[in-house]
Amino acid sequence: MIQNNRILAVTAAIAFFIGASVLVSAQDVGSRPVKASTSLGSVQASLRDIAQKIRPAVVEINVTEIIKQQGPQLDSPFDWFNQQQGNGQGGPRTFRQSGLGSGIIVKRSGDTVYVLTNNHVVDNASDISVRLTDQRVFKATVVGTDPRKDIALVSFTTRENVAIAELGDSSSLQVGDLVLAVGNPLGFESTVTMGMVSALGRRGPQGGSSAFTDYIQTDAAINQGNSGGALVNIDGQVIGINTWIAAPSGGSVGLGFAIPINNAKSAIEQFIAKGRVQYGWLGALIGDIQDTSTYPQLARDMRVEGMKGAFVLDLYKGSPADRAGLKPGDYVTAVGTTSILDANQLTQVIGSLEAGRTSRLTVFRFGEQKSLAVTIGERDDKDQVAQGKNLWPGMTVVKLNDQIRQEAGIPQSLRGVVVGSLVNQDTPAAIAGFRPGDVITAVNGKSVSNMMDFFRALNEGSGKSASFHIVRDGTEVTIGLQV
Repeated sequence: MIQNNRILAVTAAIAFFIGASVLVSAQDVGSRPVKASTSLGSVQASLRDIAQKIRPAVVEINVTEIIKQQGPQLDSPFDWFNQQQGNGQGGPRTFRQSGLGSGIIVKRSGDTVYVLTNNHVVDNASDISVRLTDQRVFKATVVGTDPRKDIALVSFTTRENVAIAELGDSSSLQVGDLVLAVGNPLGFESTVTMGMVSALGRRGPQGGSSAFTDYIQTDAAINQGNSGGALVNIDGQVIGINTWIAAPSGGSVGLGFAIPINNAKSAIEQFIAKGRVQYGWLGALIGDIQDTSTYPQLARDMRVEGMKGAFVLDLYKGSPADRAGLKPGDYVTAVGTTSILDANQLTQVIGSLEAGRTSRLTVFRFGEQKSLAVTIGERDDKDQVAQGKNLWPGMTVVKLNDQIRQEAGIPQSLRGVVVGSLVNQDTPAAIAGFRPGDVITAVNGKSVSNMMDFFRALNEGSGKSASFHIVRDGTEVTIGLQV
């Protein structure tokens, strides 16, 4: 009896390590028997069912791009036909470049079938074809693209039957959940790999689309060609779109990342209705001031130390935020009933709101909680939502500390805050002549010794003009600022 129990326990362990769903009930009470219930056969059958359900709905996407390159210097007399008149250079050469990715059939309307994929799979493609698991091939066209989240929708037309994926709820995921990745890695079509949810809410690479989506991290093997494919749960429901990997070699090392399907659901309908995704816009430049290396002592001065949220560094005049009464120095902790953890999340939450919708912002201003009603605006397609000339004040300011004093040669006797950087050269601060390293000692005639002093004085009056007393290289200067 004891030997049989041991066999059952070992069988359960094997089933777990191959990714099975195992039910084990154990009592560790001396020599009492351990109860274990599992079936490798049923586990295998379950995995087969999941694969058979999702594979027909995951397609191979083949694209062709037209690439133009300037030709090199002519080295052969037979290259005369490439010569550009008058400069002796090789002329522009055009060639076709092929690419491969994956996609998920998510919807059908009449004869039109819609396939969700990554923007980087179809971006700049001149020709797109979709290959199904049964080898049927269809010419496809782009319905809409969204480089911010790196998603796109393409469509093809057929009267024939096609499988449509079932979309799950990515908000129900937990770390440790079993998942399968389905796609066409390195051209090996309809490949299924298995792993688990390694982490949730991951940020993407800096400078990419990380501000507008978070990511599911998984150790299911994902490689080039998996982009746009499905990450599915044990019910065969799509809960993510495989998008990128973190690997120094370019191959899978168990660090794959997928866009949560909930972040793409509304985009599918917007692509079909408008050909694009509409993002909400607040009109504030925000930052994470709990990062003391970037913003030394700012959270402490503003009385929000250790508090989750996003800090308003600058404000676009005339923006939804400005009209709602939001001010530089405010700390946003919630939008409606959604708590804000950091600046990235605020961008995502506001971006998901419909333009024209009114929401309430919970903010901390100088240590006091306030509630502001804001009517969300619409972010334009190219992120040129506001001009720098309307950004108030258009500079970042940090508190003086010993390190800054030493590096900038600022004497200990001088009190104030220091200009860290200008947002760009078009802002009121840049136009007025502010420079990084300027020490602001007074604003609107009021002495400034910390960040609270600075923002209090800045926000007094109309908020459209201010006078700054600064010290620059030992010389006192007064600068007026107006927007």
